[in-house]
Amino acid sequence: MSTDRVLLARIGAPHGVRGEVRLFVFAQDPEALFDYGALTDEAGKRRFEIVAMRAAKEHFVARLKGVDSREAAEALTNQGLFVARENLPPPEEDDDFYHADLIGLAAVTAEGESFGKVVAVHDFGAGDILEIARPQDDGKPGGTVMLPFTKATVPVVDIAGGRVVVEPGEWAVATRKPDDADEG
Repeated sequence: MSTDRVLLARIGAPHGVRGEVRLFVFAQDPEALFDYGALTDEAGKRRFEIVAMRAAKEHFVARLKGVDSREAAEALTNQGLFVARENLPPPEEDDDFYHADLIGLAAVTAEGESFGKVVAVHDFGAGDILEIARPQDDGKPGGTVMLPFTKATVPVVDIAGGRVVVEPGEWAVATRKPDDADEG
């Protein structure tokens, strides 16, 4: 994923029958969504304007310009809402960053061994999760592993150095079956 567009929100399922949608906001200040004008899809081709938004239990309920029916809202389920990175303020502190900055960083252990590459940052409702693509082993795909994005599991984020240091724990270290494990 390119980092010239930053994901600020994701549209969830419809809310009611008049076109409102559940909105999961990833911005530190949800009200800031109104400051950016129309948000776009990842490619920057479709435009979405939030005309009203109110807090709900674990998300927001939003009305989008031109979305007036449940069917129109259903068609937008899981649509990401992006803003051009140049429209965002720069991080205020040296250790501040956007989640988009993490994509593509090398993941290394505290001992300096390669653990993989950050391919995504997810939030499934219980906190941020880093998805890390594991390196290939003997020509076999490495797969991915999900790690909680906490200080204990990711003690170092070094954007300038192009890496994150991870403490994956034994449960996250991928094990492979021997080649003959499927036979017999």
